[in-house]
Amino acid sequence: MALDEPKNEDEVFDEKGTKFIIDKDLLNQAKPINVDFIETARGAGFKLTSGLAAPEGGCVSSCSGC
Repeated sequence: MALDEPKNEDEVFDEKGTKFIIDKDLLNQAKPINVDFIETARGAGFKLTSGLAAPEGGCVSSCSGC
């Protein structure tokens, strides 16, 4: 997830005043996509889930300790 400006190859969604931008090709591969804001004992943040298969090992983050 990152801040960006829409490009011609992007799909733009407006959900309750928040705009989401995604590359159309990626959207077709990943849908359905869900974006939730969650709060846990460890903190708060966005949780993204999609129809994309998780990489081998199951880690879907960019962390180096996965």
